[in-house]
Amino acid sequence: MNPFIRLDAFRLLFWALALAGLALLSACHTLDSMPFTPPNERPTGSMETEWPQHELLTLAYHDVEDGTPDQTFLSVSTDQLINQLAWLRENEFEAVSVDQVMAAHKGLEPLPEKPVLLTFDDGYKSFYTRVYPILKAYQWPAVLAPVGKWVDTPPGGKVDFGGTPVNRDRFLNWREIAEMSKSGLVEIAAHTNDLHFGTLANPQGNKEPAASSYRFNAETQKYESPEHYRQRLSKDAKAIAGKIEKATGKAPRVWVWPYGSAGGTALHILAQEGYRVAMTLENGAGTVNALMNMPRMLLANAPGLGDFASQALSVDQPDVVRVAHIDLDYLYDSNPAQMDRNLGLLVQRIADLEITTVFLQAYADPIGDGLVQSVYFPNRWLPVRADIFNRVAWQLRNRAKVKVYAWMPVLSFDLDPAFDRVARWDPNTSQSNAQPDPNQYRRLSPFDARARKQIIDIYEDLARYAHFDGLLFHDDALLGDFEDVSPSALKAYKQAGLPDDIEALRSNPALMHRWTRFKTKALNDFTMELAERVKAVRGPQIKTARNIFAMPILQPESEAWFAQNLDDFLALYDYTAPMAMPYMEGIAPEQSNEWLTKIVKEVAERPGALERTVFEIQARDWSKPGSPFISGPVMAGWMKTLQLSGAKHFGYYPDDFIANHPPLSEIRPAISASWYPYP
Repeated sequence: MNPFIRLDAFRLLFWALALAGLALLSACHTLDSMPFTPPNERPTGSMETEWPQHELLTLAYHDVEDGTPDQTFLSVSTDQLINQLAWLRENEFEAVSVDQVMAAHKGLEPLPEKPVLLTFDDGYKSFYTRVYPILKAYQWPAVLAPVGKWVDTPPGGKVDFGGTPVNRDRFLNWREIAEMSKSGLVEIAAHTNDLHFGTLANPQGNKEPAASSYRFNAETQKYESPEHYRQRLSKDAKAIAGKIEKATGKAPRVWVWPYGSAGGTALHILAQEGYRVAMTLENGAGTVNALMNMPRMLLANAPGLGDFASQALSVDQPDVVRVAHIDLDYLYDSNPAQMDRNLGLLVQRIADLEITTVFLQAYADPIGDGLVQSVYFPNRWLPVRADIFNRVAWQLRNRAKVKVYAWMPVLSFDLDPAFDRVARWDPNTSQSNAQPDPNQYRRLSPFDARARKQIIDIYEDLARYAHFDGLLFHDDALLGDFEDVSPSALKAYKQAGLPDDIEALRSNPALMHRWTRFKTKALNDFTMELAERVKAVRGPQIKTARNIFAMPILQPESEAWFAQNLDDFLALYDYTAPMAMPYMEGIAPEQSNEWLTKIVKEVAERPGALERTVFEIQARDWSKPGSPFISGPVMAGWMKTLQLSGAKHFGYYPDDFIANHPPLSEIRPAISASWYPYP
């Protein structure tokens, strides 16, 4: 269907004129000119759609100006605001209040069919002079989120706006805020008291959102402690709550993250302080089932009405995913200047590819044996090869405009030798002599509680010291059909009512099936625990993805050889990432496209599965000596095959940004979300 609803030009003009007139009567504010939408910005066509139940469109506005909108303040023009609100009303959206959202959350009363929550950040004077009169004319509620310190700035002073002095009169005062609060139309939210700025967050000098980042002290070369961070957030939350309650008589219930950057530790503090809703700037529709993780549609770059309508109507649609899978080992150099040049090459390449997502290695594996002996972030248990993951992720997110998933192993860490390793039973020897499989990843046993605890600590430290969007669990989370025979594993089998004898397990088909499912679940449960611990630190907006081998998809009985199950993965993770790598599976080049089609169709047998599956093709042929590059045209052809077969999301591994492989000119037309975005 066409994503737009046809608007009659005369009705639009009528609404704009009527609204402008009401605003004039209410605030005696004179507009420079009447609203006019250029023909190329007007929505066209028609669409009848049902808004998903429990979801709401939440809009994030900032300043409103009569003249050219200044993007320093993410402004829209008064005319644009009027047109946008008129479009919402004409298309049967109904503005809802925080009270209505919370009532729906409690199951007391459902939201209207097409709910929209209007929010305005920072506390600009324009909310009082331009927005408030419009709200009164429509009788529509809104959320206003001022910054405490900015409102406290005395008349004639300057507001420190991210390091730029801005005239005090651009912002509201507490009297105006109190007046609007008493109207019943305006909910006053907290946008922090004094944490709306960037703080030093890594040794390389990146400044990141102060409310969700652990500060780095350049003099001591140390990060602030978790306890100090909690005290800092708690103090700020109490301070702004006290100021809002003093002005309005009501304690704030809504927290709006500066820059949209959330933190899980802070969310726990906010809940203790009485906040019930927390808003980010993540893409997507909000839901009454997750009030502490409310995404919002950011009105940046002063969108015309056509762009506004298109974005509003598609906000609940999943984004297309186009992935480059990056080894930080390629970027690392003992010479910091060279490493910085490498970073520049990476960021420029990712920007030029016009993809959406990077799976970024957070651990070090310079030998290439898969055993992690150091990582790229501060942590409690492993050496830090270089504290660069946060720096690289931040640059990619903000300069290349991509989502970054931290790519991490699950079990292959070189930790305390006393911890149990995954051991393989050799039928030719005694079970008591079982050793790690030399042809497989050297893994810690997932049944050893001591190992699990240290791995959890490492994941928590990653979340504490870096900003990222998701986790990719590596393919080392597997157990073969002769594994695990470690003491911890045998004890776990016995506690689950299974024999602790591998020969007995393998000789009985029913027991073999139970054993396989037990191991699959153990790995699944551990990855989900890791994800929850990361979300507790970094925030509930973190997405999850997990690599799966091709065989458990094409031959479900091979779950016994991997302890991986496609249906489990689809149910548990935001994205399942099959290693759709034909040469790795011994497929001949002339049969590779047929093989790729087969794996996509197998996934497609599950309703909705393609929406949650990212197919990863290979950029190197590891079956040959030296692992030569696979040509760009071959890779582009594979991507085309994936799309023609129905795949919606795909990417490749590895990207060699230094060698320009795959060649940008050959791969971009096939993978770019801008060039070739649709299946």
